[in-house]
Amino acid sequence: MSLRKIAEIAGTSVSTVSRVLNNSEYVCNDPKLAEKIWETAREINYIPNTFAKNLRLKKETVSTPFTVDIFITRFNSIEEDMFFHQLYQYLKEYLLQEGCVLGKVINSMDVMELLNNDTNRTEFVPYKSSTSVIKEKSKNALAYIKTLKDTGLIVLGKCPPELISVLKKRYVAVSGIDRNPTDYLYDEVVCNGATAAQKAIEYLLSLGHTNIAYIGDCTYESRYIGYYQTLLQHRISLNHNNIYPTNQTEQEGFDTMNVILSADEKPTAIFCANDCTALGVLKALKKSKKRGYIPSVISIDNIDMAQKTTPMLTTIDIPKQEMAHFAIRLLLDRKNGQHSGNVRMELPCKLIIRESCNYV
Repeated sequence: MSLRKIAEIAGTSVSTVSRVLNNSEYVCNDPKLAEKIWETAREINYIPNTFAKNLRLKKETVSTPFTVDIFITRFNSIEEDMFFHQLYQYLKEYLLQEGCVLGKVINSMDVMELLNNDTNRTEFVPYKSSTSVIKEKSKNALAYIKTLKDTGLIVLGKCPPELISVLKKRYVAVSGIDRNPTDYLYDEVVCNGATAAQKAIEYLLSLGHTNIAYIGDCTYESRYIGYYQTLLQHRISLNHNNIYPTNQTEQEGFDTMNVILSADEKPTAIFCANDCTALGVLKALKKSKKRGYIPSVISIDNIDMAQKTTPMLTTIDIPKQEMAHFAIRLLLDRKNGQHSGNVRMELPCKLIIRESCNYV
């Protein structure tokens, strides 16, 4: 199917379709139109002409293109997390380049209640525990999971351990992208959150800050571990009053900053586990009437919005484009039987200095 066919169905121009599908940097003025274009491309199993041409030259036939589902672990929709939303844009571009079809975007509830395609029933069949799944012997068992042929999965974020065996039975190949490495449970591309946190705290320490707050997830979270380990390495006692557990959203960053503003003793610097949290922190500071209090703010991710804040946000860059590229390469390598052991690729992060951090 051609770009022209997609344009006809979506009700737009061929040039717009081309920009949406082939340029991850392009931002469509109409988000609903962009989603319609991607939905149409999925429905008709669109494959780029360059890939189709290569297949003809090699005289290969492909009855069914390789489909890749995306599993978002923390939120219900991809739009709720700016970091993974940007990763998603890169994934879509690279999947097209590889001649793959973008499948469904699923969340944890979708994984827990997948349709059993081996029956004529239309209801969803809840999975048993991971232990029951591993021990299953019969296709008639409730826990039976049919493997989706020619379908792989990319996991975005920290996957609940109890779901991993389910996913590896459901899909022919699985790879993940995150800041928290697993214990080699599946193929993954990581940018270690502990290392990123260390870079952030080391920079604040170089500016003279020792009273540094943390806003973010504290549950088995590598960024939190990197935060307190770096402080301890510099013989700075951990002040539990400076720890603010959140789910790392902009709203929670805003609310938490207002709590800090009302405290008697305030930190001179604030480390946010992600840029979304930092956006809320900066908004709260901008609206605050406490003009004499201007803490340094640093975070992790380097999303596009980090350059549009006031002040512009100092952050640790996570190489999103490269992570998307290598996650797909690992997925296809696994699908083609080129490796059997679980592989971890760890990419470096780097400090991006802007305006939100100052000397004490």
